[in-house]
Amino acid sequence: MSQFQLSKRSHQRLDGVHPDLQSVVRLAITLTDVDFCVTEGARTAERQLELVAKGASTTTNSRHIPKKAVARPELGPVSHAVDLAAMIGAEVRWDWPLYHKLADAMKAAAAKLKVSIVWGGDWKTFKDGPHFELDRQAYP
Repeated sequence: MSQFQLSKRSHQRLDGVHPDLQSVVRLAITLTDVDFCVTEGARTAERQLELVAKGASTTTNSRHIPKKAVARPELGPVSHAVDLAAMIGAEVRWDWPLYHKLADAMKAAAAKLKVSIVWGGDWKTFKDGPHFELDRQAYP
């Protein structure tokens, strides 16, 4: 069991994110040996365009942009992705090995909750260590 907990800011950044992914993040913080914060959940199409222009993303069809949850239309539009940042003390760190540890915690939480997720660090091109999203096949 981890001694870490999500900050108020991280909880706020989960607003508008699909409840299943919120549950995975909330469980993962209790399983990890690397503290993390939520840097971004739901984002606007305009914000996504900025990230593409900066080279921080390669698509305008981001899972961060809220869309109707097909299996749960009562939710309204929700984001299907989150970005996490590893924390060492109060400092955000981008060391790649830390993101493998975050991925282990997120994948363990997802398996326990029976939620299918994809980690951006497993992508063949444009590896994105901070990025986690609901699997498009299970959550179209």
